[in-house]
Amino acid sequence: MDLLALADFTLVARHGGFGRAARAAGRPKATLSRRVAELEASLDVRLFERGARMVKLTEEGRALFARTGQLLTELDETVAAIASGGETPRGRLRISAPLLFSQTAMGKLAAGFALQYPNVRLEITAEDRPVDMVEEGYDLAIRVNPTPDETLVGRIFLRDRLVVAASPDLALPTDNSAAPAIVRGPIAQDEAWNVTTRAGKSRIAVHPMLSLSSLVMVRDAVRMGVGAAKLPVSLVGNDLAAGRLVSWGDVEGPQIALWTLYPSRRLLSARVSAFLDFLKAAFPQGAPEELAAYLG
Repeated sequence: MDLLALADFTLVARHGGFGRAARAAGRPKATLSRRVAELEASLDVRLFERGARMVKLTEEGRALFARTGQLLTELDETVAAIASGGETPRGRLRISAPLLFSQTAMGKLAAGFALQYPNVRLEITAEDRPVDMVEEGYDLAIRVNPTPDETLVGRIFLRDRLVVAASPDLALPTDNSAAPAIVRGPIAQDEAWNVTTRAGKSRIAVHPMLSLSSLVMVRDAVRMGVGAAKLPVSLVGNDLAAGRLVSWGDVEGPQIALWTLYPSRRLLSARVSAFLDFLKAAFPQGAPEELAAYLG
């Protein structure tokens, strides 16, 4: 197989069209089109569906790009590393991270990483939607309890848990009456929270007073004493330690785990490895109290 033709195919796939690829690489559009056509002929498959104004990868093209895109990037990085005499992290590092983690921690993390690795151009997008790392060109994704994906390698770097937090001025009902509550998302009738305390398990009946779309907004409303809410320890740990909030118990349910995910491959780029090590150094135990202290 012609490696140069494969590289031209990857260039066109990454930029989403022959014209954009030609402008980005400073090469003739006709040359790219010819070389991709030669690759299609050698493989006897069609890699792009060509329209009047756009091109789209075929199923075979997507499969080839998923494999070759990262491999060719690794080859370029290896050549650059050998030429520069080492594995110094450099180049662009694109990361997709959850909205809450981005709002509370990623700004500080990104600044620290940039100071330590000035040759890396860090780009972080805050989003909760699932992303196609290969199609969208991400090097790393941070996700909460992600669904298994055999095309990705992952590791847990932080764990968290939910507690029912409230203002010290708000008393926990002892007569089975409903406690005022703040919820994230739609309000459900007859809602109740199962919690575990030192005394054992209990069930807290609640009457939702507010519905907010952000956990940061929920926490701020809890601080005002409007009601109790289920919140991650990492977000309220400092308030609990200072006595600004109290815990009514740990919420029963699956543990919250933050994962770092990257495309499955044998070689890992120096910049991705550096960021993984940076996260490990920031949260060596991976405990929610570490994140709370980091945010504080």
